[in-house]
Amino acid sequence: MIVDTIKENLCVNKKIATKKEIIFVEGDVIVPDAKPDVINIICTSGVACIYKKDIIDEKIKIEGKIDTYIMYMTDDNNERTRGINTSLDMSEVINISNINSDMESKINTKIKEIEAKVINERKISVKATVELNIEIFSKEEISIVNSLENTEEIKMLQEELTVNSLVGSGETKIYAKDNISIDNIDNLVEILKLDVGICNKDIKISYNKVLTKAEAEVKIVYLTEDNRINKTVSKIPIIGFVDIQDVNEGNSCDTNYEIRNIIVKPNTVEEHSIYVEIEIGVTTTAYEEKIINIIQDLYSPSENIEFNKKTVRTIAGRREISETKQISERLRMDELNNRNIIDVDISPNIVKQNVMGNKIVYSGELELRFMLGGEELEIIMKKETIEFEYSIENVTDGDNLNINSEIEIMNQDFIIQEGGEISANIQMLINTMLDKNININTIDEVQTNGEREEQDYSIIMYIVKKDDTLWNIAKTFGSTVDDIARVNGIEDENTIYPGQKIFIPRYKRSGVSSNQTSMINYA
Repeated sequence: MIVDTIKENLCVNKKIATKKEIIFVEGDVIVPDAKPDVINIICTSGVACIYKKDIIDEKIKIEGKIDTYIMYMTDDNNERTRGINTSLDMSEVINISNINSDMESKINTKIKEIEAKVINERKISVKATVELNIEIFSKEEISIVNSLENTEEIKMLQEELTVNSLVGSGETKIYAKDNISIDNIDNLVEILKLDVGICNKDIKISYNKVLTKAEAEVKIVYLTEDNRINKTVSKIPIIGFVDIQDVNEGNSCDTNYEIRNIIVKPNTVEEHSIYVEIEIGVTTTAYEEKIINIIQDLYSPSENIEFNKKTVRTIAGRREISETKQISERLRMDELNNRNIIDVDISPNIVKQNVMGNKIVYSGELELRFMLGGEELEIIMKKETIEFEYSIENVTDGDNLNINSEIEIMNQDFIIQEGGEISANIQMLINTMLDKNININTIDEVQTNGEREEQDYSIIMYIVKKDDTLWNIAKTFGSTVDDIARVNGIEDENTIYPGQKIFIPRYKRSGVSSNQTSMINYA
């Protein structure tokens, strides 16, 4: 006979796959007729945009572009430095096992390296090395049996667990736009370099909505009419709402930002500004912390019980840790020679991650790319590396953790000292998301199959063996944990020890009695 069960629903956001893929994006650039010939390349920068991604069976297709800015040296003494802006198409199909069109993806894109080479004075070859960090998720609704109906004769071993259940996910598209001012004395000729990063991320949850807030930090290096090179930095607000049914203030959220397109257009000379518009795709996934009671095992002293066991994989222990780290370093740079610092690009990289007991220790490095200029308009580039370490304390169950860390540069300050040294002060924000995968063992499809075979004793003596529990002993002999604990004066049901002698009473059904006693030694 099938036993009616009481079930609880749990929504699991399974991470099906993670993959780090390195792709190469290449193209040639023809120097426009209006620009002077190229002698050599000073520097190349780019911003990666992904405007389309499709999951098909066993594959993910990505389409996008890299907006590239090339700064080069000319053969014109009056215009020693010029720039070219171009876009490289980026299209890639990546094989990933066990994925299909019903799944969702999250992609973090990073340009690891971009370089340009002179083919001839009117043609430049560009090659970008792009790192794609891909995560694929699948949503699954599962039912967990947490109780039985009409169960007077059935004993249940239950466990209380705290898990993170998926509330839902949603996405929106945001256009962050602004006119970025340049110095009033500057008449802009062309843009030489562009960098865009997403920073200061935050969320606020209201009824069925998540307010996402961040800033796009835009850095532009430009050339003026009087052949000076200058820089402007501005932050553009990114604000949007993501609709997620049933989300509330007690939930936690993962929010991912993807740059899809960038428009950069200088305004009229009189306005002394540059129009910037950034299309950003924002995806938010919300989780609730849920306490569930699950049945680990069951039996009946009076009836034969049959059931299936199943294993459910989910996540638990989600938490976010944010820490700031200040780095102060002195860098020796002989190339200064009365030059000034025009710009510094900083790329943080985590080189090594070790879990040591209840602590995660990181080793990383900051790659610094200095752009140096002087009165003679000669621009040189110089790379430096600063190593750093940091750790996260009080981490539990470190060996089973999923760890995802992001580093954001909050502030940077570089001061030229006497003797060719640069004083570097950099403040980093390190955001780490932790959770762990857990397997939940539960039961399903419970049914009774006749009465349990009668035993010819009413009480036995048993000698506890290693790994015994009162539950297993009671199940084996058709007794109950409560009855064994009561007869033996055991206060803590979880505390028995090998060699201990305990008496096991037979379970009494209503209207059934027995006067027989048996003394059995199970060694």
